[in-house]
Amino acid sequence: MREISTEQISAEVARLCVETNRVLPADLEKSIRSASQTETSPLGREVLSGLGENMDAARELNLPVCQDTGMAVVFAEVGQDVHIAGGSFEDAVAEGVRRGYRDGLLRCSVVADPIRRGNTGDNTPPVLHARLVPGDHIRLTVAPKGFGSENMSRLCMFTPSASEDDLIGFVAETVKIAGGKPCPPVVLGVGIGSDFEGCALLAKKALCRPVSQRNPDPFYADLESRMLRAVNGLNVGPQGFGGSTTALAVNIEWYPTHIAGLPVAVNVGCHVTRHGTAIL
Repeated sequence: MREISTEQISAEVARLCVETNRVLPADLEKSIRSASQTETSPLGREVLSGLGENMDAARELNLPVCQDTGMAVVFAEVGQDVHIAGGSFEDAVAEGVRRGYRDGLLRCSVVADPIRRGNTGDNTPPVLHARLVPGDHIRLTVAPKGFGSENMSRLCMFTPSASEDDLIGFVAETVKIAGGKPCPPVVLGVGIGSDFEGCALLAKKALCRPVSQRNPDPFYADLESRMLRAVNGLNVGPQGFGGSTTALAVNIEWYPTHIAGLPVAVNVGCHVTRHGTAIL
């Protein structure tokens, strides 16, 4: 049995909150910079070049890469041979988010009640997804999620008669409806299977996968490529001004489902689809 303190958890979550808001994953940044060279629209190339300059400025000035520093989504894989000492695991994660957003001078965007509103003032509570896994480590992934893109996400409960083209059409339609609102070029997390809430979680999880990494199943890797081609054929383009770079990647995660269903969720991520991982 290995002991990990709640203070260690809070400190690491706080660090990840700040780091992920200031510096994008390396492969995502590379993808944006590469797209600025291959984009077919002159205006699109100019926009993508500006996004690169914004990333440079954020790094140099230690500022968030986007003013919407998101709602903190935390994925935690907790080893079953870990003893958490010093208090509640959930409280420790929340404290880490509180410190990160307060000390990192990040915008606090969480309201206490979805209808009556009222800002909580410290960006808590986070959205926490925790799993018990073998081992004696804790793996933490922090993914700040802005709502300009989150609001454009959709879910459809298809029946098993739906074709692959129907799924591709649903993903492309989601992006077409969104237009420039989610600050394209976007990253799309697509969840296929499970049930109503499960496919949405798969889609969120898919956004935490590197944009350079295709699904290990060749069938779903091919489906990712076909979806990406369909989306980039929409001419939405960078920031919605038209062009060939509407999406940087489509990441699919899948799970078994019921014989009567085929749930599909699309979680839209903006060009600053942020995430970072640490292992304690």
